[in-house]
Amino acid sequence: MAYRRTANVLRRLNARHDAIVDAARDAATAGGMAAIQIAPVAERAGVAAGTVYRYFPGKIELVGALVESVAEREIEAVRKAADAAPGPLSAVAAAVATFGARALRNRKLAWAVIAEPVDTDTDTVRQQYRRDLSAEIETRIRAAIAGGHLPDQDASLAASALVGALLEGLIGPLAPGGMDDPARSRQAVQTLTLFALRGLGVIDARARGLVVQTALPDET
Repeated sequence: MAYRRTANVLRRLNARHDAIVDAARDAATAGGMAAIQIAPVAERAGVAAGTVYRYFPGKIELVGALVESVAEREIEAVRKAADAAPGPLSAVAAAVATFGARALRNRKLAWAVIAEPVDTDTDTVRQQYRRDLSAEIETRIRAAIAGGHLPDQDASLAASALVGALLEGLIGPLAPGGMDDPARSRQAVQTLTLFALRGLGVIDARARGLVVQTALPDET
């Protein structure tokens, strides 16, 4: 009986934790990182501000939990798409296209948790997301190089450059407008995927075939 009570308590605690993180996600989606404040997040989650503080000593810990939650979900989606690709080069295309397509579905949140200009402490907790995303793409580039599908190159540098291109080209302040239109957003993702493959050394005709064959993911 004691075990059952303990298990029930743990479930309630975990559910409350997740509700607070979800509320922080909603706040960031609406207003960026600046919108993540303890009192409004508590109201969104339906709990007292003191309850939020019991889970997260301060705003920076709440931001960290939000970024970790988003990063795990997005990188897992990228990894799953790349693993399902028919070959190493297709895996590179799938990784790039999947991140781009998913980021465009919630541009404000994607920008907030990975690249929005913020204070130093907040940016520090976000850096792991950028590193992990770059590392996942780097893994795919290395596999394509090892298989003879890409010319030998600095895979780490190439992956970092591709992450920068995706962020600035799709969700940053220099990204073109009209991304709310599904056809426009799909074209943008395909353009960035083609750009990535060209930059890695894939000839144009082959790259276009890979982009056309890359199925953009449904949201999960």
